[in-house]
This record gives sequence, C-alpha cells and structure tokens, in this order.
Amino acid sequence: MRTTRRDLLKLGTLAAAGAALPAMAGQAITAGTVPKAAKPLDILILGGTGFTGPFQVAYALARGHKVTLFNRGKRPSPEWPGDVEQLHGDRNTGDLKALQGRKWDVCIDNPTSLPFWVRDAAKVLKGNVGQYLFISTISVYADGSKPGMTEDAPLAVYKGKDAMAETQASLMADVEGLYGPLKALSEAEVRKHFGARSTIVRPGYIVGPRDETDRFTYWPLRVEQGGEVLVPGDGQDPIQVIDGRDLGEWMIRLAEAGTTGTFNAVGPGYPLLMDAMLYGCQAVSGKAIQPVHVTPAFLEQEKVDLPIWVPRTGSPYSGYGQVSSARAVAAGLTYRPLATTIEDLLAWFHGLPADRQAKPRAGIDRARETELLAKWKARATG
Repeated sequence: MRTTRRDLLKLGTLAAAGAALPAMAGQAITAGTVPKAAKPLDILILGGTGFTGPFQVAYALARGHKVTLFNRGKRPSPEWPGDVEQLHGDRNTGDLKALQGRKWDVCIDNPTSLPFWVRDAAKVLKGNVGQYLFISTISVYADGSKPGMTEDAPLAVYKGKDAMAETQASLMADVEGLYGPLKALSEAEVRKHFGARSTIVRPGYIVGPRDETDRFTYWPLRVEQGGEVLVPGDGQDPIQVIDGRDLGEWMIRLAEAGTTGTFNAVGPGYPLLMDAMLYGCQAVSGKAIQPVHVTPAFLEQEKVDLPIWVPRTGSPYSGYGQVSSARAVAAGLTYRPLATTIEDLLAWFHGLPADRQAKPRAGIDRARETELLAKWKARATG
C-alpha cells in the first residue's frame, strides 16, 4: 500500500474536465442566511469553475462582493446566485491580456502548480491587487512523515535544472518528484512579488460536493452498501479532510479581514480516526457495516491502493493525517459537521449521470473487495 503526492492533486490537473456537474455552488447558501460584509470587495479569482472556486464565488456574492473570474473558459460554469464577470485567457501560453489595465482588491489563485504561472500573473497584477491569496498544499513539506507539522516545517527542495521551464507535461511525468517542490516555489514567487500582501493556504484532502476525484467519496459510497467493509490498518489511523465549502468560504473571510501569512487548512477540527469516519458514514446512510481490518503489508502484497487512508507510522506521508491546523483556526477557519459533508456529498454524487456513478474514480470495486476479504480470512485462519 502506498500513498503519494499524486493523491493530493486535483483531478482537473490529471485529465480534461468532463460533462457539466450538477449545480452545487449556491445550494449550501440559503438566501438571507449569510450576512453582508462590512465592506464590499472587488475580487478576482483565477480559475473559479473547478472544485472550491464555485463555493468561493457563491459565498462572495452572498457577502455582497463583486466577483471576476479568469480562466480558459473550457469548463461549464455553474449557475451563480448573482452576476459574475468572466474573463478568458490561458496562463500556459502567457495570454493574460484580459487582466491588463484592471485593478482588484483581492486576487485568489486557485489552480497554480507551476511557478511561471505566478511569475506571469505578477507581471500584470503586481500593483493592481491589494492582496494575493494562493492555494498551495501540505505536499510542500519536505518530510511528510512527521505528525503535528506546522507552517514552519522545512519545505521540499526542487532538484531540477530550471523550475520556470517546468510545464504541466513535465509535472505529470514526475508528479512524485515535482509536485511538492514546484508548489513550494510557486509560494516563493507569490511572496517575491506580493510580499506582505501574500496569503498562502495549504490544504490537505479537499472533499465534499463537486469532488471529482472520488477519493473520500469512495468510503461513504461503500458504507452506503453495508455489510463487511475492507478497512486498511487497525482503524486507529488519523484522517484529515476539509469540506471544499469550508475552505472556499474561509478564504473569502481571509480576504475581507486582509489576513496575511501561511496557514494549514486541514480538518475536521478534531482528531478523526479511520473507524470513526466509517461509523460517521454509517450514521448518515443508516446501513450497518462490519469493518474487516487488514494490514498495510497485505495491501502492499495485493497491490491495492485505498484512498485517503495513510498509516500513522512507517510511511513517508504518515503525517498527512496529523497536520496542525491551529493557526488557521485562530484565523477564523470553521468546519461544518462531518455528517453534513457526507450527506451532501452522497446527494451530489447520486445526482451525477448514471454512467459516471457506475465508474467511481478511486478505490476498488465490490468484486475485488470480495476477493480480498476471502484471501484475508483464509490467511488469518490458515
């Protein structure tokens, strides 16, 4: 069993976007339930139509802000609860003409994994935005095995020839070696150009409605089917996930407060263990399960990857379930109940087209699970 930095990449960086997703941007916000901000802002969001972006937009509009999106225009945009200006260009080719001669109070950079994207954006936006918020990742840390990682932990070091020459193709060819270091260098570019006006947010696993990776989704879906469930480890390994809505909405509040600095954005705000997460899924679905715990060695032998889970010791990424979120919580990060995330996630997934539901993008199918359970039981009694 192995967990790698590839697991932290969004699906959108690995494959072209699929069909339009069921609209979720405004579903979490009921009209009149979100108070207006003290001061309306002009907010530029780079990206904005993927996973967390629509939640940022919906919350920003509810708070009374003006929102502009900049992207390639390749993905269908959700139905916004208000007017959104959309500008098109391509950061891969340096086409940023649509941003020239404009000013915004805040820029939120969602999709960047390559340092030259930040460098080129800064050529146009430096001096024209008041604050630059950058979504990074906990993969920037040099040693992912240590529990309790804070924002001051050493960062991964780039060992290539020219970071500014790296492309999406070269990143995909060596995700394990390049993803963390290039994200760290992207952070450095943000600080270089925007200095004290920079805000760096480092999420771990982002989950909930609109998560097209199905990494966390695998577990609520599997529990929803009931019965014996193949569970990696002894059930006591820590799990950290953050609802994309909690992340997106918090970033808007950071912008409103002008909060700068670096923050680990992980959840759910209390220690969550693997079995507790599964029983939380059971409480939502109402289907009884019987966890069958198998060892990491067995999974490694069978060449099985189960998503989200990481053993609490013995892995280069054991610390990914034990990252400190204290600084982010102090800066106003809040969490909706995990049960709400699970319930909304299941409702969203079951609203997808039937062919999409039939082919989850993470985990194992029931036939393979049944085979593995039989092997494990035979081994345990043999």
